[in-house]
Amino acid sequence: MAGPHGLGPRGFLTEEEKQNLPKVDGALIRRILSYLKPYWLQFILVFVTILLSAVIGLFPSIITGKIVDEALVGQNMALLVKLLILAFVTLTASQVISVLESYINAWIGQRIIFDMKNQMYDHLQHMPHSFFTSEKQGDIITRMNTDISGVSSVISGTLSSIVSNLATVITTLVALFTMSWKLAIAGIVVIPLLILPTKSVGKRRYSILTDAQAKNDEMNQLINETLSVSGSLLVKLFTREETEYARFKAVNEEVTRLNLREQNSGRWFRVLMGMFTQVGPLLIYFAGGWLIISRCDPTLTVGTITATVALINRLYRPVESLLNMHVDFTRSLALFTRIFRYFDMDVPIRNLRHGRKPDVKDKDIVYEHVSFSYDPEKPLLTDVHFTVPGGKMYAIVGPSGSGKSTIVNLLPRLYDVTGGRVKIAGADVRQFDLTYLRSCIGVVTQDSYLFNGTIRENLLYAKADATQQELDAACHIANLSDFILNQPEGYDTMVGNRGLKLSGGEKQRLSIARVILKDPKILILDEATSALDSITENAIQEALEALMEGRTSIVIAHRLSTILKADRILVVQNGVIAQQGTHKELLAQEGIYKQLYETQFKRADEE
Repeated sequence: MAGPHGLGPRGFLTEEEKQNLPKVDGALIRRILSYLKPYWLQFILVFVTILLSAVIGLFPSIITGKIVDEALVGQNMALLVKLLILAFVTLTASQVISVLESYINAWIGQRIIFDMKNQMYDHLQHMPHSFFTSEKQGDIITRMNTDISGVSSVISGTLSSIVSNLATVITTLVALFTMSWKLAIAGIVVIPLLILPTKSVGKRRYSILTDAQAKNDEMNQLINETLSVSGSLLVKLFTREETEYARFKAVNEEVTRLNLREQNSGRWFRVLMGMFTQVGPLLIYFAGGWLIISRCDPTLTVGTITATVALINRLYRPVESLLNMHVDFTRSLALFTRIFRYFDMDVPIRNLRHGRKPDVKDKDIVYEHVSFSYDPEKPLLTDVHFTVPGGKMYAIVGPSGSGKSTIVNLLPRLYDVTGGRVKIAGADVRQFDLTYLRSCIGVVTQDSYLFNGTIRENLLYAKADATQQELDAACHIANLSDFILNQPEGYDTMVGNRGLKLSGGEKQRLSIARVILKDPKILILDEATSALDSITENAIQEALEALMEGRTSIVIAHRLSTILKADRILVVQNGVIAQQGTHKELLAQEGIYKQLYETQFKRADEE
C-alpha cells in the first residue's frame, strides 16, 4: 500500500518486527544462498540485463540534450530525425531488456518456490501427529503458501530492486557529474527535502494502517465465524441474524473510516512532495541559467541543462528505495527465518532405512511397561502393560481423557513411546519399516475424515487399484450399498467438505468401508460406531465382527454390546491399566469398571 515516494509502511518496521529481528550471520546467509545456487547462471544473466538496462536507460536523456544543442539550435532536421529515432530505439531496447530481466526473475522466483514448497510439504508429511494437534492449521497454511510464495517477491523484488536501484543511481550519478558537476550538485541537494518529511508522514500513516489492519482482522474473523457451515447454522438456530448484521456493520464502518483517514492523511503531503520533486529541476534551471548568463561556464549548453533535468528525475525514486533497503532486507531475512523454523523442527518418528517387515497376522501385540507424555512434567501414560493375543479382540474402556486413544495411537507410531516398548510379533514397532507397519494396521476413528471428493475417490484412498467388484464388496459389508445405489451419481457422488453432505452414520460407514478395502492384519476401532444410531449400528455390527474374525483387534468401546463381545476388557484410568478381565469378572470387582457400567455402558446400550 505504499504510495508515491514511500508514503506507505514499507519503510518502517513494526514493533513486533523490531523485537523479533532475525539473527544475521554467515550460516543464515549461506542457507538462503543454497536455494539460489542452482540458478546462479540465471542470476548472472539477470544482473547483466539490469546493468544493460540502467546504462541504456541513460541514453534517451543524453540524446535529449543533443537534440536541443545540435538539432534544434543548429536547425538540422535530418539530425533531429536521426536523434529521435535513436532515442526511440534506445528506449525500446531498455524496455525489452527490462521485460527479459523481469521474465528471468519471475522464472527464478517460481522455481525456488517450487523447490521450497516440495521440501516443506515432504517435511510436514513426516512430522509426528502431535505437531498437527498442537500447531495452528492457519500457521501451517501460511508457511506453505504465503511465506514461501513471498520468497518470489524477495528474489524479484528485494534482491533485484537493490541491484537495479544501485545500478540506476551509480550510472545516473556518473552521467550527471560527467556532464556538469555543478548542475549535478544543484540537483541532488533537494533529496533530503524528499526523505525527511516522507519518514514523518509515513510513520503517521503507518499507525493508521496498523489500526485498520486490526479492524480488518476483526471483520475477517467475524465473517469466518458467522458464514462458515457450522457458524451460519448456529446463527440461524439462535435467530441472531440481526445481531450479527449489526456487529458486522459496526466493524465495517470502522474499517471504512480508518481507510478513508489513511488515504486522506497523505493527500496534501503528496501535493507537497510533487512540488518538492520540481524543486530539483528548478534549481538546475536556475544554476544553469546563472552559469550561462554570467558566462561562468562557457562549455555549458541548454541541451546539457535539459539532459541534467531528465536524469535528476530518474534519480529520486531509486535513492528513496535504497534508503529503505534495510527494512526490505530485514523483512526478507525474517521471512526465511520463519520458513527455516519449520524446516528445523525435528522429525522424531523416522522410517528406518532397512526396517523390519515381519508377518504380523495373528501375532501377539505386547505393551511392555509403556509410558508416554507430551510434556515431561505431565505424564499421560505410566507403566501400561498388557498383551493382546494374536487373532483376539480386546476392548479398551475408561473415562474421557484417561489415555485410551493415546494407547492405540502408539501402535501405528502416530506417537512414539517415551518409555517401554510396543511390540508386534516380538519386534519393537520402532524397528519396523514404517510404511509396512501402517499398511498392516486399519484404523477407524470416532471423527471420520473424508476428503472433499467423490465416494469412489475416498474409497480408493485405501487401495488405489481396487476393482469395482472390490468396492462393491467393501460397501456391502459396511452396509453402504443401498445408500450409494439411491444416489443419482452413485460412487461419483460428492461428499462435500469433510463429508458434510453425508450424515454422521453415512460418513462412518464410508470410513469403515475404506478400512475393509485396505484389508489390514490388525484393526483399531476408536469409538468406530459412536456416530451410528442403534439400528444402523446393529446392521453393521455383524459385518465388523466378520471383519475382525481372524484379525487381532483393539476396540475403544462405549457400548455394552461391543464390550461383551471382547475376549478381554482393559480398563484405563489416569494413564494406567486399572483393571482387566472379562465383563463378568470386572463386574464382580469394586472399581472403575463397575462405575462405568452403571453410569455409561448400561445406559448407552439401552438407547
